[in-house]
Amino acid sequence: MYSDYGSVFVRERGELHCVNADAGQNLLSKPHRLFQRDFSVRLCTGSCEPISRQTTDHFIFTYNSQGSLCYTARPLLDISLHFIADHIEHVDSLVGFPEEMAHRLFVAAEEKQKFTDSSTSARALQVFSEAYGELMLKSLCLRDRGLLVSERLEEIQVFYQLESLDLYGCRLGDDHDIFRHITSEAFSRLVRLFLGDNCLSDKGLQRLTAPVRVMKKGLENLQQLDISRNPLTEKGLGYLMCLKNLRELDVSGTSVKSDACLRSLFSSRMGMVMSPEPLRIFSHCECRTEGWAEEVINQWERKASELRKKDSKLRTNALQFYGREKFVRENIHTKSEVQKIQNECTTIHFYKPDPHSTSQQTEHKKDTPSRTVLTPQTGRKRRLCNEREDKEGLSPPAKRQPVRSFTADDLDLLNSY
Repeated sequence: MYSDYGSVFVRERGELHCVNADAGQNLLSKPHRLFQRDFSVRLCTGSCEPISRQTTDHFIFTYNSQGSLCYTARPLLDISLHFIADHIEHVDSLVGFPEEMAHRLFVAAEEKQKFTDSSTSARALQVFSEAYGELMLKSLCLRDRGLLVSERLEEIQVFYQLESLDLYGCRLGDDHDIFRHITSEAFSRLVRLFLGDNCLSDKGLQRLTAPVRVMKKGLENLQQLDISRNPLTEKGLGYLMCLKNLRELDVSGTSVKSDACLRSLFSSRMGMVMSPEPLRIFSHCECRTEGWAEEVINQWERKASELRKKDSKLRTNALQFYGREKFVRENIHTKSEVQKIQNECTTIHFYKPDPHSTSQQTEHKKDTPSRTVLTPQTGRKRRLCNEREDKEGLSPPAKRQPVRSFTADDLDLLNSY
């Protein structure tokens, strides 16, 4: 029997016997080193953390009344949900999964920051959106958050069942990628769309309505549309005639004027009339984010604001160093003046009146006979007129002029009384 570390001895009857061939040489030699001289030991605590975390996640640690630490095992359902939440991006589908359990799974994945990590957020949101659509997100408000729209465009495309989308003040322009997805079949359930102050031109509006005009798909179910404060002309507004379900429209702050031509264009081709007062829907007080992913949008915003704070500090230091602080202040002052001018522009809101209510009111007016109430003063004037006619002689009665038909504006004015 041989060993790599020297001779091997066996004690038999109180005496040592060497079982190796070179016994005599190894008895006098020094003991063999188990480790080399340059051997070192390093304590690696980082590799042990995931193992300890996995073991402690299965228990709930509490203190009893005597102050000693005790633990209880977590329910198997919670352990399973947390395990699935850790690997939610690898789940194929949640179709048929109970809604209550799905909401708990969504909350668990949200706590683990699965929807903020760019490597897993899009796939994780898609798994929930395919199965629960409207519950995930019904309304999305990204007002004045153009950078957030560009950063999270891949995740926003996943919300298929949106009914309201607010992109007011994002300054996206005509060629932004989000408009391709707004006009697709995935966003066909969209009812409210706010695109005010987005630098949209007639070309952009033409692209936005092209699927509806050509293939009868896209924004065909749209009912409220805000395109205010965009450089649009009457030619661009002509592309909106394909939106048959459109009921309310805001074109304030555009290049068009609220004259008779504009009113006749919308009344004849879309059956819409100009509202004498601003419509409540365009005040943006009702638009907000609703759904399971509401907190996810807030997490995106907090993460983006932290990055902006870091960039703003570096930029201010650079501007102060290069002496451009005065130039920046002048630009800020001019932007505030432009914003004041935009706020002072006249509101141009169009809406489609309900035909049933107006027809009922007009029929009621026709059925009720007209009654004139005579005051004592009007009766006295009529007697004086009759006396003058008797003295001067009655002239032949003049022909009555034909009654003109009421326009939509006249009917709206009458109904307001």
